[in-house]
Amino acid sequence: MNGIEMEKAYNPIEFEDRLYSKWEKEGYFKPSSDGDSPIHNQYDASKRSYTIVIPPPNVTGILHMGHGLNNCLQDISIRYHRMNGDNTLWVPGTDHAGIATQNVVERRLKKEGLRRQDLGRDKFVERTWEVKKEHHDIITKQQRKLGNSVDWSRERFTMDKGLSKAVRDVFVTLYERGLIYKGKYLINWCPSCGTALADDEVEHEDTAGAMYHMFYERCDGKGKIEIATTRPETLFGDTAVAVHPEDPRYTDLIGKKVKLALTNKEIPVIADTYVDREFGTGIVKITPAHDPNDWQVGKRHNLEVINILNDDATLNENVPEKYRGMDCKTARKVVIEDLEAAGLFKEEEPITHPVGHCYRCHTVVEPYLSEQWFVKMEPLAKKALKCWKDGDITFYPKKWENTYSHWMENIRDWCISRQLWWGHRIPVWYCQECGEMIVAREDPKVCPKCGAKADKLKQEEDVLDTWFSSWLWPFSTLGWPDGKTADGKPTNDLDIFYPTSALVTAYDIIFFWVSRMIMAGLEFTGKAPFKDIYIHSLVRDKKGRKMSKSLGNGLDPLDLVKDYGSDAVKFTLGFLCAQGQDVLVDKESFKLGSHFANKIWNASRYILGNLEGRTLVPVKDSDLTELDIWIYTCLNSAVQKVRTALDGYRYNDAAQAMYEYFWSEFCDWYVEGTKLSFWNGDDTEKDRAVSVLLNVMEESLRLLHPYLPFITEEIYSKLPLVEIVKNRKLVNDNKIVTISEWEGMLISAPYPVVTEARENNRTTTRFAVLQDLIRSIRALRAECGIAPDTKLEIALMITKGSHAEVCEEKIDLIKLLAGVKSINFVDNKPESAIGAVGEGFEAFVLTGGSSVDLVQLKARFQKELAKEQGFIDKCTKKLNGKFSQNAPEKVVAAEREKKVAAERRAEKLKSYLINL
Repeated sequence: MNGIEMEKAYNPIEFEDRLYSKWEKEGYFKPSSDGDSPIHNQYDASKRSYTIVIPPPNVTGILHMGHGLNNCLQDISIRYHRMNGDNTLWVPGTDHAGIATQNVVERRLKKEGLRRQDLGRDKFVERTWEVKKEHHDIITKQQRKLGNSVDWSRERFTMDKGLSKAVRDVFVTLYERGLIYKGKYLINWCPSCGTALADDEVEHEDTAGAMYHMFYERCDGKGKIEIATTRPETLFGDTAVAVHPEDPRYTDLIGKKVKLALTNKEIPVIADTYVDREFGTGIVKITPAHDPNDWQVGKRHNLEVINILNDDATLNENVPEKYRGMDCKTARKVVIEDLEAAGLFKEEEPITHPVGHCYRCHTVVEPYLSEQWFVKMEPLAKKALKCWKDGDITFYPKKWENTYSHWMENIRDWCISRQLWWGHRIPVWYCQECGEMIVAREDPKVCPKCGAKADKLKQEEDVLDTWFSSWLWPFSTLGWPDGKTADGKPTNDLDIFYPTSALVTAYDIIFFWVSRMIMAGLEFTGKAPFKDIYIHSLVRDKKGRKMSKSLGNGLDPLDLVKDYGSDAVKFTLGFLCAQGQDVLVDKESFKLGSHFANKIWNASRYILGNLEGRTLVPVKDSDLTELDIWIYTCLNSAVQKVRTALDGYRYNDAAQAMYEYFWSEFCDWYVEGTKLSFWNGDDTEKDRAVSVLLNVMEESLRLLHPYLPFITEEIYSKLPLVEIVKNRKLVNDNKIVTISEWEGMLISAPYPVVTEARENNRTTTRFAVLQDLIRSIRALRAECGIAPDTKLEIALMITKGSHAEVCEEKIDLIKLLAGVKSINFVDNKPESAIGAVGEGFEAFVLTGGSSVDLVQLKARFQKELAKEQGFIDKCTKKLNGKFSQNAPEKVVAAEREKKVAAERRAEKLKSYLINL
């Protein structure tokens, strides 16, 4: 047959887009249960489904490296299970991201000199939908470039019609079950976003500040008491001062009153165990409306609650007129000046303390008294905790189970209302005629109490927290609650694909999202939404820093795809993603995947080129040489390692097993070894050798596909599969050579399986001897500085009898792979030779031969010996001095190790010179 041509250079741009379009257009991303799937004929309803729902990216911008890692890992698992014959579905989608998306639109309006209030709610929401579409299109284009094999026909959005229906249904159901309530409570308020935040949406950062010491005068005329606070501007909201009931210093104060500084107001002194007697003066001001701890104290003592802030964090009408309208920072400065003027200020003490910031805009968050909607979480958390304890969900790595259980055991009610315009509007209406509150799944047409018509029913202005829709993601995307798709068509996806199989996500949203999905799944479907939870780490730069614009260390995954190809990006990220460790990368890191892809391309090009003039023949197990049996044993080991690793979400172990097998065992040893057949064999042997090589290559491409889908698919399409399969069908009893009859696209080909008949310990042991010997000879070549194309003269002394047989039998293979002209078996060490000791042998390069320049070699060794000796002397002097006494123990130990290594090297060089 003719040789099969491949482009000389690996150029992923030539085929990645073309292959992705073909996969998508022909339906290869669809599950086999779909009637229009190209592999529907393989669907077996008795086999399990494998489902992942993608963590939906926010429609606020482009994908970053964290998304890149997350998507690549999911794609690897999806492709692996698809090839395993599982009914595989990966659901794509995006999140409306309430606060974040509204902020993007408001920033755009600001550039136009507008505020959202200038547009009005309806027009603003229209503009936001436009931004959503713009960013959605960018994101989905990026996901296609990454090679995501998602089923685009099932794409969802957290505000599409189906998911909006699910959100309403859940809200009303929870309300009916007494798990949703409305109340006036102290909440986290972002003045910039103008909305409430849940506790887990507040990021606490250590911030430089001050502790301000001031005085309140006693009303009984017995002097002043000292108060310490970080927020002096909030004194106008104080409704008490508190001391510990058992603090003997202040027993006489309890029940008395003090004058609130800068006002004419008197407030009581109360006793509460909340007060830390050892902190500051042991007296604290109580401001129930502006501190969560004070709020609890206020409730216990029935204190007045005075809110002194507007929603933009300026001081309101509840403070003296002088301070109204000031922001907190300005008010603080003025209050301190006024306290000093009144003789009521003592000092300012610099401190560092944790300050809450908005997770979206980084504005300082204010504790703020507001009427909001909440979900009672404790009943839901109990079920979620039991689910984990019962083993229904499993975390990878397991360390995250402790984080999960801690959060579940210490959960607080969830503030779900947000003062935004973009999002799911709360399904509550208020009758303007009778005041009735209506909670309904559908927009009410009349008031059920007084009969007022719809135009008299005003809907709640607030929207729901973004996470209120995304906590339903695993089942709402599959048609819950009414068994319909995003466009309203009937679907039984929930029955087939739920619960899903795995969730792949980052650790920073375990509480935001993972735990809430578990709670929602259990509450509304009676089942945990997924079995496995793989928590991957973050992508950081080589110095371990978080990637950010300000540091200039960010990487755009699409730029990497453009420079190196999608496969190189996916393989590199998989290779580096060890469980429990952050992924440290820079642009250069992705050369690892690029070099591996190039190796695959070049090896395949060489193999397919060798088809020129050859005839493919059926290969029986009995036709295999020992070299062939060895590579099948290596392949079997690689398959076992990859399968075990992927089943346990150890993506790096699987990638490393692939790399070691294909680069080292297949290319460097097997393909190189087969050159004996092509150079020295007759036509029959050449036909046999190339046929075996193609069989191994075909199965190797199937092994590599989940990590390198594009290049393997492109090469697979060039294989003479019809001829290969035809020959396989002619042999019925093979146990070693694959019997796969697959002729379709690689994306749906069967994944290799572990085959017991391929295990051959004798062959593995014999080839380990050859590899050790060949590596030793190669090391001697490098030691002597002999060019790779110079043929060596070798003496070989066998010290373990069993090794003689394999070395004599495979002498031609040794010569080929080690670049040796002659091998002489000797009983004693030859003169004028440099040797290397291996397990059961000693190999010597004969330096008296024509391949070695003796004078040059001696000079080289003498120069290196002098260098090593100089280093040893320097280390000795250093270790004998004050360095050993003053330096850290680890540093001293490292220096000693360097000295020992140099001494070993020096001894070896001396022995070389003696032998020469």
